Amino acid sequence: MSTLGSFIWSIADQLRGPYRPNQYGTVVLPFTILRRLDCILEPDQATVRELAAKFENPNRLKVEVKKATGRTFYNTSNYSFANLLADADGLADNLADYIDRFSSDVDVFEYFDFKKEILALEKAGLLREIVKSFGKVDLHPDVVSNSDMGDAFEYIIRKFNEAANETSGDHYTPRDAIRLLVDLLFAEKDVDLTEGGIIRSLYDPTAGTGGMLSLAEEHLLAENPGAKLGLYGQEYNPQSYAICKSDLLAKGHDATNIAFGNTLTDDAFRRRQFDYCMSNPPYGVDWKQYAKAVKEERDSAGPCGRFAPGLPATSDGQMLFLLHLAHKMRAPEDGGGRVGIVMNGSPLFSGAAESGPSNIRRWLLEKDLVEAIVALPTNMFFNTGIATYIWILGNTKHPDREGKVQLIDGTSFWTKMRKNLGSKGREISDHDRAEIVRLYDGFEDADPDYSKVLRNDEFGYWTVTVERPLLDEDGKPVVDRKGIPKPDPKKRDTENVPFTYGGSIAGAAGELEVVQAYFNAEVKSHVPDAWIDRAKTKIGYEIPFTRQFYKYVPPRPLAEIDADLEKQVAKILDLLREVEQ
Repeated sequence: MSTLGSFIWSIADQLRGPYRPNQYGTVVLPFTILRRLDCILEPDQATVRELAAKFENPNRLKVEVKKATGRTFYNTSNYSFANLLADADGLADNLADYIDRFSSDVDVFEYFDFKKEILALEKAGLLREIVKSFGKVDLHPDVVSNSDMGDAFEYIIRKFNEAANETSGDHYTPRDAIRLLVDLLFAEKDVDLTEGGIIRSLYDPTAGTGGMLSLAEEHLLAENPGAKLGLYGQEYNPQSYAICKSDLLAKGHDATNIAFGNTLTDDAFRRRQFDYCMSNPPYGVDWKQYAKAVKEERDSAGPCGRFAPGLPATSDGQMLFLLHLAHKMRAPEDGGGRVGIVMNGSPLFSGAAESGPSNIRRWLLEKDLVEAIVALPTNMFFNTGIATYIWILGNTKHPDREGKVQLIDGTSFWTKMRKNLGSKGREISDHDRAEIVRLYDGFEDADPDYSKVLRNDEFGYWTVTVERPLLDEDGKPVVDRKGIPKPDPKKRDTENVPFTYGGSIAGAAGELEVVQAYFNAEVKSHVPDAWIDRAKTKIGYEIPFTRQFYKYVPPRPLAEIDADLEKQVAKILDLLREVEQ
């Protein structure tokens, strides 16, 4: 729990009455952002005011402010938390003036409709006390680190969503899960990653409050303080967007790299690719309302479009983000790119052969883009206890990994939390994280109980249609004009034949030989009159993760079960005797 977050949230107690608990965030979040920026700008406020009086052109003023303060954003108002309360009667107008006089790149307050909120607070007689309370909180980066500030924002959002009885999955990914994702993303060492002055780019299409971007930057700077990481992101939730953008502003990043909008319908970075990409897209979220736009883009973009390989069911859009990120990797000839994305289990296996999800998996595997998939412990997220997986993609695999996928079972690498936070009762400790990364680094030499390395073709299969003859009343096959038996639709069946059946390594190209061998051994020996309708054969891909790590547990001995039952019966009889007395 964030101490700072809980302290800031406690200010919301003053809103009780005029505001309902599910409305507290609309006040607390923008005020927290405003106070953070206020603390950052306060030391140079007099200098900025002098420059503003001297340079009327905003472009020139921005250049001069950057020279004088090192920051790209500023505020030219005569007001700040230091003097807002001096004019009690004009507090609302002065606060609005303060917000209006931020530089144009600070557009975050309009996403909260903050001016409307200021008037509502004034009408309720609460504005002065709220301003006074936030004025007492020192949020300067020297006092509150960027990491602690990020924790505070995420704590407030989670409390806000709990009060509103909403899911926080769209906004908040636990930091322990992000740290593992970051470690895996950077685990395959970039040869230049430790060199001074390197420049790399990182992109998150579901940026939320910016937690993934921030922790990735922390990781890279810890490895190489001289490195520069350009952070890019897009977010469709107005409040999360505002927090993310203000957080990056406070750190000195180019805030224009954070875009507002729906990544699936309007890619703000359409012509850009990146060195690294990360995402935790929403799970099981319906995208029917975007389906028309997505399908139109797929049809118009052609075979090289981001959605060309296939479309998942409209009930779950997470594989759209998987495709989007696969197309956002920097081209191999330009150095290549890597992707880390957290998803639930359905992208592993949902969809039959030649369905949208199966075709997406086929495209990823045949392009040799899937490097590793890591199963995370359950009960890791605040709003759900479901199984989740980290997918690592790359288009410049190390030679040892070419044509292969590493599956890592990380479900047992967790530490119990002292206190549950929503559904989250487990966390990945530093030791747990190091163990999972060790398994990744070990690759084919890693512990086989927790790591499996499979060829890409081991995930492929043919779905073949097995027909049997339609029989007449005498039990004889009905034939067409050419004397060919007609199939009986009621007896029609399908069989999934693995590409690797019988130890074959021929992949999709070896269909005839492998399928025939399977048919002869598994079907024809039982139903001699059956045949395969070759025209109906389909190719499918699935990743049966849990099957790879299944461990047979023999049933308990009957004597042991009987003994336990006798004990329970004895307890029940004792309780009945007590009732009778």
